Formats: sequence, C-alpha cells, structure tokens
Amino acid sequence: MRPPFQLTVLRSHSGRGLFTKERIPKGSFVIEYVGRPATAKQMRDNRGKYLFWTSDTTMIDGNVPENIARFINHSCAPNCEVRLHRRRLHVFAIRTIQPGEELSYDYGDEYFELHLAGFCRCAKCDGARS
Repeated sequence: MRPPFQLTVLRSHSGRGLFTKERIPKGSFVIEYVGRPATAKQMRDNRGKYLFWTSDTTMIDGNVPENIARFINHSCAPNCEVRLHRRRLHVFAIRTIQPGEELSYDYGDEYFELHLAGFCRCAKCDGARS
C-alpha cells in the first residue's frame, strides 16, 4: 500500500529517519509497517530491531526494502502511534505533523531493555529513559 503522504528517508539525530514532505493532520493514517513472516527462531529469540508482534503467535520482520516505515525512530514525545488491526500494523498521526518534521513513535519499554539498555537517544531525552 502506497503511503497517502509524501515521505522521505533523511539523516536524523539517530542515523536515518522518516520525514514528511507535507502536512499530516492529526488522526490521519500515515503508513503501514510491513514485513515478511518472522522465523521460528526470530520469534523465540525476539531480538531483531525490526520485529513486530502481529498477534500472540505471529510476528513480522520489517527489515525489508519495501518497508520505509522501518525508518521511523523512537521518541518519548512522539507524533505517531502504531495500531494493530487484523494482524496489520498501521501508523497514525497523534497530532498534526508539519512538513519537514521527522516521524516518531514510542518503541516501548521492552524494546529499550532488549536493544538500548535503557539509554534513550530521542530529541526529547538524549539520555536515560524516564
């Protein structure tokens, strides 16, 4: 599914990020997070940075070229949220997002424990997660 807004991958405070080229109104669908089915080992280990549970028993690996949503970075003050609907991951704007602004959502505590050892690199924190 093609995103309804013009988005681009650019340099960000944490490497690369996904930015909007146009205004995105609050409540709008922004993009779908897509991927291939995760392997049994990936689900058991739950260690990949692009893994997303889509049900209690299914997971996708979003580290695929067609998934530009994988470039959405974490923020403790995000402008988006991910909603699960029928095993599909949709990103929605939780406030109006201005042209040139980086898209972000809160990755959650489990991700921090597994991948960032409690150190938040978002623009709000740039340090320990609160």
